[in-house]
Amino acid sequence: MNVNYYMGIDVSKGYADLTILNQQKEVIEENFQLDDTFEGHNHLFNILSSFYVQHPEAKLFAAVESTGGYESNWFNTLHKLQFRMELSVARLNPFGVSHSSKASMSRIITDKQSAKFIAEYLISYPEVVNYESEDYFASARRQWTSIKMFTKQKTQLLNQLNSLLYIANPEILSFCRDGVRLWTLLLLEKYPTALKISRAKVTSLSQIPYLSKDRAEEIIKNAKQSIASANDEITAETIIAIVKQIISLKKIIAKQINLLENSVDLPNEVELLKSFNGIGTYSAVGLMIEIISVERFQSSKKLASFFGIHPVFKVSGDGKSGFRMSKKGRKEPRNILFNITRYAIAHNDFIKEIYANHLKKGMSKLAAMGAIMHKIIRIIYGMLKNNTPFNAHIDIDNRNKSNNEEKQSTKLNIERRYQKHDNIAPTSRKQNKLRKENEPLPK
Repeated sequence: MNVNYYMGIDVSKGYADLTILNQQKEVIEENFQLDDTFEGHNHLFNILSSFYVQHPEAKLFAAVESTGGYESNWFNTLHKLQFRMELSVARLNPFGVSHSSKASMSRIITDKQSAKFIAEYLISYPEVVNYESEDYFASARRQWTSIKMFTKQKTQLLNQLNSLLYIANPEILSFCRDGVRLWTLLLLEKYPTALKISRAKVTSLSQIPYLSKDRAEEIIKNAKQSIASANDEITAETIIAIVKQIISLKKIIAKQINLLENSVDLPNEVELLKSFNGIGTYSAVGLMIEIISVERFQSSKKLASFFGIHPVFKVSGDGKSGFRMSKKGRKEPRNILFNITRYAIAHNDFIKEIYANHLKKGMSKLAAMGAIMHKIIRIIYGMLKNNTPFNAHIDIDNRNKSNNEEKQSTKLNIERRYQKHDNIAPTSRKQNKLRKENEPLPK
C-alpha cells in the first residue's frame, strides 16, 4: 500500500528550495537547495532515487508555483520522471498558496518556509490540485509501440519466407543478403517458386518496378538451373500469402511512421536528436523512451553503462583476454543504437571517417562498430545535456571538463549539502553577488 509524501519546491531565478513532508506535515527531508542546471537536476534525480530506496512504499506528490517560466525546467524534469517513479507533479497558482500560508501567522517568510508552505498546501487542499497524470512521452510512446509491434510481425514473416525460399527458390536468396527489397516481394508474389520463374519471360519480369532487363535474364537463367526441392502448389500459395502480408505490413509501418512524424506531439528532445545524420524520428523516439530524462545520468559513461556498451575486461577459457562490450542491461536500447550506427557508418561523413580510422588502426569491423556506438552515445549525451543540435566541429571527447574542487568553507551550509553553488546557474545579479560574498577566501 502506498504512503503519501509531499514535496514543495519554491523556485527562484537560477535555483530552488525543496522540502519533503509526510501526511502529518512532518519534515521528512529537511530543506535543501539545488541550482537550475544540469548538475542540479541530476542531484534531484539521485536524491529522489535514494528517497524511494528508503521509502519503497512512497507515492510522492510534488508541486511548483507558476512563476513566469522559472518553474518550467523543474516541472519538466519531474514530469519526465513520472514514468519511472511513483510521482505526480503539479503547477500551483501562487495566490492560493499565499492565502493558505497566511494562516500560519508567520512574520518572516523565507524561501525555505515557502517550500514547506507549498508542500502543506498539497496536503490541505488535495481537491484543488491538478496533477499531470500522463507521462511526458505518452503519445509518442503509444505510436512507437504500435510501429514496433508491426515491425516484429514483419520480421517473423520474413524469417518464415527465408525458410521457404531456401527449398523453393534458393537462388533468389542471393539478392536478399542486405534485406528483402520491394521488387523481390513483387516478383515472388507472381512467381513464388523457381519452377514458375524458369517458365516466365524476360519482358514480364522486367515490368516489375526496379527490376532491370539484365537482372531479369539472370534470375530466369538461375531458376532454370535451380536446385529447389519444393515446387508444389501448396508451397507456392504459402509463399504468396506470406509475401502479401509482408507488403501490407510495410505499408502499415510506413503510414504509422508518417503519423508519428506529422501527427504526434513529439518532445523537443526528438527534434534535437534528429539533427544527427543517422537518427530518424522512430529511432529518436525509441531512444528517449529508454533514456526518459538525460538528467538521470551524471556523465556519458553512466549513459553508456545503461545501454550496456561500456567496455569491460574479460578473460575467456582459452586464456585470451581484452576489453569487450559489456552488453549488460536491456537489449532493446542497444538494438536501436546498433541500427543508428549502421546507418551512420554508411551515410554520416563525420562517423564514416572515424570508422575508417579505427579500421586503419587494425580494429575488426565489429570492434570498430562497437567503438562507433560508444562515440554516438557520447554525442547523444552531449546534445541532450547542452540542448544543442549536432555539430561535428565540437570536440565531444573534451565535453567533460575537469572540475576544480573549491576549498570547503569552515561553516557548513546545510541547505547546500547536496550541491555547491554553480557559477553557470542563471541567478539574478543580487543573488550572484551574495554567492560571491559567501565563497571561502583562497589561502
